[in-house]
Amino acid sequence: MSIISKDIQKAVQLLTDEQLVAIPTETVYGLAGNIFSEKAIKSIFSTKKRPFFNPLIVHIPSVAILDDIVTHIPQKAKLLANAFWPGSMTLVLKKSSKIPDLITAGKDTVAVRVPNHPTTLALLSNLDFPLAAPSANPFGSISPTKAKHVEGYFKNAIKMVLDGGSCTNGIESTIIGFENDEPIIYRLGALSLEDIEAVVGKVSVKNKKEDKPDAPGMLARHYAPKTRTFLVNDVALEVQNHPNKKIGVLVFHQSLQDAALTEIVLSKKGSMQEAASNLYASMHELDHQNLDVIIAERFPEEGLGKSINDRLQRATFSS
Repeated sequence: MSIISKDIQKAVQLLTDEQLVAIPTETVYGLAGNIFSEKAIKSIFSTKKRPFFNPLIVHIPSVAILDDIVTHIPQKAKLLANAFWPGSMTLVLKKSSKIPDLITAGKDTVAVRVPNHPTTLALLSNLDFPLAAPSANPFGSISPTKAKHVEGYFKNAIKMVLDGGSCTNGIESTIIGFENDEPIIYRLGALSLEDIEAVVGKVSVKNKKEDKPDAPGMLARHYAPKTRTFLVNDVALEVQNHPNKKIGVLVFHQSLQDAALTEIVLSKKGSMQEAASNLYASMHELDHQNLDVIIAERFPEEGLGKSINDRLQRATFSS
């Protein structure tokens, strides 16, 4: 029997009862639990096999709730929240004492966002508590952008996947922290660096940290298929390095026109947004084809191309 359902009230009841529910967002599906329930939060970590040193993102229904969760909102954080919430941006801010240390990995900051998905906004508005919701996948695996991806991962471990269709943006939120009240990108994501800088000016990027990461998504190996994966500038050249192998290729917009390959073109019209939206679903598809290797094409280092390259880099053994 499928655990996928569109029943928001069922999700409300399960979450109120300290159970986990996978929820849709515009970025990826999240594995959600009540932030004030130690049972639920510990269950998120154990179900995902996620290390406790990796903090979780808190999801709230509107910016009005922010004052309940954080103690200080820098001026540039207010500008960003007004510009991009609801949306694919997470802010890391000084936490209030009511936020459990378990969620923040013991740090004095909390990651928070307002997701831009009507189903989950409706769910959050029907709850008396915010939700912690990391991506609904085993730690390190490809993130889920469809309800069936989550069911494939967790069908015996959780009671419900709230179905909200395919995730439109397809990669995780951009995470922005603050040092001396100045914004710093901790994780490249579905909101481009250029869009952020248009609102607050020049922003630095600090998106790799293995030891006690400041935010989710900073570990070097993450978002990874089981199939050995390479990220290269020239896919056709790399194909020649794997003779007599079953090869899958992931390219931006130009097909290699090679019938011997299992190929997915992420955006035939050359749209970065469409490529990002299709990225994880395409990685899932290739990872289930019993291939020997996957070869992914490096994107132009501009706009969402930077975020796509970040995900592909963390998914690979080599580059």
